[in-house]
Amino acid sequence: MATGITVTPRAAKRILKVLASEPAGSVLRVSVEGGGCTGFQYTFACDQKKAADDIVIEQDGAVVVIDPISLQYMNGSNLDFVEDLIGSAFRVDNPNATAKCGCGTSFSI
Repeated sequence: MATGITVTPRAAKRILKVLASEPAGSVLRVSVEGGGCTGFQYTFACDQKKAADDIVIEQDGAVVVIDPISLQYMNGSNLDFVEDLIGSAFRVDNPNATAKCGCGTSFSI
């Protein structure tokens, strides 16, 4: 299924590194939940199970799964891994977000 979500090679490399210490077959689950300063926030978790309705995205051997409800908020997004002076983290560039909090961890639509 085409999702319109892109996983950068840099993010894929980091996902593989994170999942290397997890049980075989583990995936990175990305979801959107209510919370944060502006209404929604992303969560990232290692998961050993895929739901039947999960959307599966593969990039350079890394597997990311997103539930259909989260996909509604994330469609068209770019998942990257960034390293800067204040730390390193996965970052979602979401064209649907109308506002972001100052720390960059939450967004509104």
